[in-house]
Amino acid sequence: MDRASRINRTIAQEIGAKAPQVAAAIKLLDEGATVPFVARYRKEATGGLDDAQLRLLAERLGYLRELDDRRDAILKSIREQDKLTEALARAIDAADTKTRLEDIYLPYKPKRRTKAMIARENGLGPLRDAIMADRGRDPEALAKAYLNDAVPDTKAALNGARDILTEELSETADLLGELRGFLRKEAVVTASVVPGQEEAGAKFSDYFDHSETWAAMPSHRALAILRAMKEGVIRFDIGPDKEIGAPRCEAMVAARLRPSGDGPGDRWLREVASWAWKVKLSTTMMTELVAELRARAHEEAISVFARNLKDLLLAAPAGAKPTLGLDPGIRTGVKAAVIDATGKLLATDTLYPFQPKKDVRGAQAAILRMIEAHGVELIAIGNGTASRETERLVADTLALLPSGAKTPTKVIVSEAGASVYSASELASKEFPGLDVSLRGAVSIARRLQDPLAELVKIEPKSIGVGQYQHDVDQRRLSKSLEAVVEDAVNAVGVDLNTASAPLLSHVSGLTPALAEAIVAHRDEAGAFASRKDLLKVARLGPRAFEQCAGFLRIRDGREPLDASAVHPEAYGVARRIVADCGRDLRALQSDPGALKEVRAEAYVDDHFGLPTVRDILAELEKPGRDPRPSFRTASFAEGVEEIGDLREGMKLEGTVTNVAAFGAFVDIGVHQDGLVHVSQLADRFVKDPHEVVKAGDVVQVRVTEVDVARKRIGLTMRKDGGASAREDRNARGPRRGDAPKKPAKPPRKEARQAGAPARGDQTGSFGSALMEAMKKR
Repeated sequence: MDRASRINRTIAQEIGAKAPQVAAAIKLLDEGATVPFVARYRKEATGGLDDAQLRLLAERLGYLRELDDRRDAILKSIREQDKLTEALARAIDAADTKTRLEDIYLPYKPKRRTKAMIARENGLGPLRDAIMADRGRDPEALAKAYLNDAVPDTKAALNGARDILTEELSETADLLGELRGFLRKEAVVTASVVPGQEEAGAKFSDYFDHSETWAAMPSHRALAILRAMKEGVIRFDIGPDKEIGAPRCEAMVAARLRPSGDGPGDRWLREVASWAWKVKLSTTMMTELVAELRARAHEEAISVFARNLKDLLLAAPAGAKPTLGLDPGIRTGVKAAVIDATGKLLATDTLYPFQPKKDVRGAQAAILRMIEAHGVELIAIGNGTASRETERLVADTLALLPSGAKTPTKVIVSEAGASVYSASELASKEFPGLDVSLRGAVSIARRLQDPLAELVKIEPKSIGVGQYQHDVDQRRLSKSLEAVVEDAVNAVGVDLNTASAPLLSHVSGLTPALAEAIVAHRDEAGAFASRKDLLKVARLGPRAFEQCAGFLRIRDGREPLDASAVHPEAYGVARRIVADCGRDLRALQSDPGALKEVRAEAYVDDHFGLPTVRDILAELEKPGRDPRPSFRTASFAEGVEEIGDLREGMKLEGTVTNVAAFGAFVDIGVHQDGLVHVSQLADRFVKDPHEVVKAGDVVQVRVTEVDVARKRIGLTMRKDGGASAREDRNARGPRRGDAPKKPAKPPRKEARQAGAPARGDQTGSFGSALMEAMKKR
């Protein structure tokens, strides 16, 4: 089987598809097609692979191709050494992971001068052979025959033979694989505080005396321990249980030397095996397990971040309405910005309703003036410092509106990343003459209108929905988040005549340069009348047009289909369907009932299969539908504005700001996110919090604990009001996978230890909170 076929078969097994589907997808991706394009418009070719499968396919394709490149390099190296045998070549060809491949290559890998090399140079290779060949002879007696100027005594001779055997053992691929497999199941992670670091490292106190199995350790605990070790607070070790596991590892090593009896040689070989394990192999294995634990934790943390970011990007838009954005502040004032329905800036102001100026009347007059002058329908209030005070100001102001006047809807909006945007080069280009602080108010207003369109302007890592985001592999994190943004943007679609260049740059097939060119063409020639006009944009050729056209929308253009997700290449099929329904497209859109009688099979031809025809029918029924949910906002309780206002038992409404492996953080309007532990998310066992909630959800919670001094809030979503952790199935008994004699701490303590940071400090919500959070689940 050639390598391409092997790759296709391997990936097909991993993503639950067939090899021909994978081969077709790889061909399209290699030709430059994007994942959103292939997932949406090439279903016939790939057999309907979705974007998640295609993302995994692309990732694994990169890995397997790198594996094959490394395989070729290793074969070349061994061949040049004139050591390549048929059996070795077969083993290299059969290696299915980079780790296995490197294990096989170890004996042939060029290396610096080792103790074993020196021992061979000193003539001790034959001593090693003699001991292995005659187990009945005393190794010390055998060693006397190999003494010379470089080997002065029998001890030095035997040490040299031991060094040779140890190197051979450490380069035996099958032994390394056996040890690795055993330790992946049985290894225990232990952590203990460095003496004298108890006070300085108090935030890591959960790990001052901690032990659990390597296989069961979740990412947030692994990342917390790794950070504590990096900061010099704890000592950290990974290895087998000393009483049972370590002797088993030594036995595996000894088995490779085949000691068959109790002769002097056998006893010496067992000592060598024990020494090789303790001095060389155990260190190698620990290094590998630490690296694997870190990689596993990074992968899970990146996955959590990606899911949260997707939920945030696809949050419900409030819609194209005139909006007043308020960025709360006390001494520096409340920054105000009004934008029209398209997001264009109309007016700005700075209000001083709080100390020291306390100009409440002036602030109210300014708000009323902006509402009246610009027909404001929405008021977006940032959720940082003074947000609740600002909300109360707005509520009191709206009560002053004349009877019968339309009252704008006020909404608390996450301002995470707004300050990053305000100081960015992009914001400077958008608003060159506007004060940095006022740009934040514009961003807050726009993200209420359309979260996706505004949040794409901010580096995803600055949005603050990650778990230990600064500790993970930044390259992989960026790549994963870029894929999430691309999928979200293309799932929703983009209005070609209103979208910003940053939003357009995430559309399938468009680079930042092409996005800028589209905006420049639009500014110079006016709005696009049809999708075909895109071909008039400088440097935008047929290939880019094919990739992007279906994801771009033109409202009220010459071609009604341009407002839909129907690709221009399939307009002919769509028009045939419309014609057979006996009415024009716009009439069909207002009365889609005629489509119920259409048989999709009747429109299948050589170019367009059943999946595409069905997609066309769905679009004709509801052209350009937005997959995002309907807009809804949480209503914060009156009089509950600070953590000190909370009481156990209070029922509140809030918005989920972040979802982690151990639970969800919820904004209940007191400048601190409360924690709903995974055991308190539902009246059933919950393994993954994402099964129950996602970022942006509006939820009903009850307060279970309040720690004002430490700024920590415990919440529950259980109907019973938060059962005791001892009664909860999630917390009952030791955790599965825990090391022996290390009972789990109950989730009630976790909730106390895992408080959320002040509102607006989004990085901290997975910094200080996670560092202290969740020793045991």
